[in-house]
Amino acid sequence: MFLHLGCGISVHVSDIIGIFDLDNASTSRITRDFLKAAEQDGMVVPVGSELPKSLVVCCPKGSWQRVYISPLAPSTLAGRLDAILSAFSLL
Repeated sequence: MFLHLGCGISVHVSDIIGIFDLDNASTSRITRDFLKAAEQDGMVVPVGSELPKSLVVCCPKGSWQRVYISPLAPSTLAGRLDAILSAFSLL
């Protein structure tokens, strides 16, 4: 199962560590430091060129951590994730 983050980019649901509101998260110095380090390590993946709204942290098995910066609202992504997980639990 995959979650679409926008602009044709999807991530496997099991790889998602968290979905965060970029406006709220970026007010914390710790989060800003985390994003700076992730960017320096080449782990940040921008999703499109629109105004970013969400921060999606993923850690694929056997791979390096990825931080996706998505133009979709965190509530939109969370709703999609809930729908996916609900459909999966019905099987």
